[in-house]
Parts: sequence; C-alpha cells; structure tokens
Amino acid sequence: MLRSPALSLSPQSLQRQRSLQEQAYQALRNAILSGELAPGERLVETKLANKLQVSRTPIREAIRLLQHENLATSDLDGVLRVATISIVDAMQLYDCRIALEELSVRGACHHATEMQLQELESMVEQAEKIVNSKPTQLTSFRLLDIDYRFHRLLAQSSGNPWLVSLLDRVFDQMQLLRIQTTKHNPNVLEIRTEHRQIYQPIQQRDEKAAVEAMVAHLRASKARVVQEVEQLQQTKVSSE
Repeated sequence: MLRSPALSLSPQSLQRQRSLQEQAYQALRNAILSGELAPGERLVETKLANKLQVSRTPIREAIRLLQHENLATSDLDGVLRVATISIVDAMQLYDCRIALEELSVRGACHHATEMQLQELESMVEQAEKIVNSKPTQLTSFRLLDIDYRFHRLLAQSSGNPWLVSLLDRVFDQMQLLRIQTTKHNPNVLEIRTEHRQIYQPIQQRDEKAAVEAMVAHLRASKARVVQEVEQLQQTKVSSE
C-alpha cells in the first residue's frame, strides 16, 4: 500500500517553513541592528519563539544565519548571544572602512549625479539640525541612521555595486559597534562638521580633498569609538 507523501516533502510545507524562517531571521536581524536585542544579550530560543509565536526550529535556523553574518555568537559554554565588538574588532573594522570608503569618495567625485549630491547635502543639513537639538537616545539613533545613509549613498554614487555589497557587511558590524558606544556616550558620533567637510569637495569634484576629508573623518571616528570601547570594558571589569 502506497503511503501518502510526508508533510515535510510537500511544496506547501516547504514554502511555509521557508517563510517562517525568513520572517524569524528578518525579525531577529532587525532587532539586533536596532538595538532592541542589545550586544551581549542572550538569545534564548524558547523565549524568542514565544515572542514571535513560532516553533523553535525557524528560530534556531535564523540564529544560525545570524552567526554566519557574525551578528550572533556562541560562547565556550554554548550560550548564544548577540555579538559584541571588541577593541581589536573595532580597529580592524575601521581599517576596512577607510580602505573601502576611500574608493567611495573617489568614485563619487566622478559619478555622483546632481540628484545624489542634493540628497547628500540634505542629509548633512538634517544632521546639523539634530545635533543642535537637545541630545537624547532618540537623537543618537536618528544620527546613526543619517550617518549610515550618508555613507551608503556615497558608495552607491561611486557607480561600483561590488563596493556597496562589501560595505553593507561592514556597516552591519559597525551598527553593533555604534549601538554599544552611543548608548553610553551620544557624543561619540560627531558628524556635524565632518560630513559637510566630505560633501563639499565631492560637490566640487575635488577628488584629493574628498579623500583627505573622508580619511580624516574615519580616523577621528575610530579614535573616539575605540576610546569609548576601552572605557566600557574597564567599567565592566570594575563592576565584576
């Protein structure tokens, strides 16, 4: 007697399972990159499954994908956590950014359209208005968003899609780093003058000045962020 096909082999089941896994992955990824799930926070499958009203299987697969992206980690005891960025990680990420974003501004000086230049200028003005308002955690997150969009648009303006793809991976890790640091010190994100100093030579198609401004911006940002990570680690050690 022929048995009916197993449910796990049905197209409907595969589609549903893939959809649940994808939804769980996107939900967890967004929660990590928004800071809702904080760096170092435990990722408990049962708790997350209850929150998203799914079984543990799509949660487990989603976390596996996040581990592949270095957004989640497993410690020596097998405990799953949101990834944290060490001082060495921070320095290496900034070194990668400096190399990649130098290419961004070089390309943008030659290929940025007038519409892209107008959008970049608009972001600079938005950041300046926010910085002049009362600092809060909300304004810090708004600045983070503008900072990300400004740098990503520069990459898009370069006309090199491979550069955009590479920077997207770096930006995800940088988002974790910024969440770690700006939560404790909103002033660590200084883009009020530095973004304008990058934008102006790009608008004038001055490649040399644009590269110098970008490198100076990222080196200054690197120094501020690394110092903040060091202070956070010292505070953690003192409290233990």
